[in-house]
Amino acid sequence: MSKTGLEALLTPENSILVLIDHQPYQFTNLNSHEPTIIINNVIGLAKTAKVFNVPTILTAVIEERGGHIIKGLQDVFPEQKPIDRTFINTWEDLNVTDIVKKSGRKQLILAALYTEICLAMPAIQALAEGYDVFIVTDASGGVSAEAHDMAVRRMVAAGAVPITWMAVLAEWQRDWAREETAAGVSSVILEHGGASAAAFAWELQLLAGRAGSGS
Repeated sequence: MSKTGLEALLTPENSILVLIDHQPYQFTNLNSHEPTIIINNVIGLAKTAKVFNVPTILTAVIEERGGHIIKGLQDVFPEQKPIDRTFINTWEDLNVTDIVKKSGRKQLILAALYTEICLAMPAIQALAEGYDVFIVTDASGGVSAEAHDMAVRRMVAAGAVPITWMAVLAEWQRDWAREETAAGVSSVILEHGGASAAAFAWELQLLAGRAGSGS
């Protein structure tokens, strides 16, 4: 994978997203981030993938004990039954990897709980199989800040690219003249963009006010 140049950026046509183990049991020992941040970010990421028609795989580990994936995430893809694994390493489960391989897409975007286990394992293995692996660090989390940080360093050393969910959104959109996705992207930002959402909402208010006054 080229690390520089236009071809190093994500495209919707070559991306596939795998969201791993965003389950209640995992959230109980999430200490690297405030859980509400990860919940917001992974749902925002999933909604963004849906806007761009990027194939998205939902997967959980031992669902009957760890719980269903969080409702807000399942609600983005209500028709999809998450793949329930026993493998800790998602990349050892053929039910997941067969879908990825059949897609023909090489930009593999991953987010998981926990960073040091369920994100690191598939990222490192997939890199050896020729995938360009992007790890969404703010939609993933570990049992401690150190665990998350060390895992990100390890994956970067192996060749993975760390990225945040709004950066994924921006690279997929690339040009605001792409009107077929601009409205959907704007909606996701308004719902999940934090301070960016507040600023954007204020801008829309100003524009609406000017339009109403005819100025």
